[in-house]
Amino acid sequence: MIETVYIGLGSNLGDPVRQLVQAQAALAARDDLDLVRCSSLYRTPPMGPPGQPEYVNAVAMLRTHLAPEALLDRLQAIERRQGRVRSGPRWGPRTLDLDVLLYGRHRIHTPRLEVPHPGIASRAFVLVPLAELAPELDVPGLGRVSVLLARVDTSGIVRISP
Repeated sequence: MIETVYIGLGSNLGDPVRQLVQAQAALAARDDLDLVRCSSLYRTPPMGPPGQPEYVNAVAMLRTHLAPEALLDRLQAIERRQGRVRSGPRWGPRTLDLDVLLYGRHRIHTPRLEVPHPGIASRAFVLVPLAELAPELDVPGLGRVSVLLARVDTSGIVRISP
């Protein structure tokens, strides 16, 4: 079965704009993923340890037949190819972060993956680009993207590319 999935993209190291453009190209190049659309890129304040550079964030809409954890494996392989090392503080700086935000209408809870993404309803850096793609999308158990977006502080988020 083919599912529509939404992937969060973020970077604040190693030329973040280039990192996201390369990640989008890597997603588009895969035979098992159909890149439907990407949001604009947004410069966003960092979340996590102080003193980090600003992030660049976006959201990609994909279609895939991959099972959720197989999709996660593909995303983590792209992260590694772009220099991601999973060490250091939680929410610390990174070359590339690819998160499964939504996987169809499914709710998934495994040791490796939670969907909808646990921070989706409170993170403006996710909701702003997601609303650009699908403002009326219903996040299972949480409500419409446009309603969730109206509840968060979007100050400091700046669109940097169409």
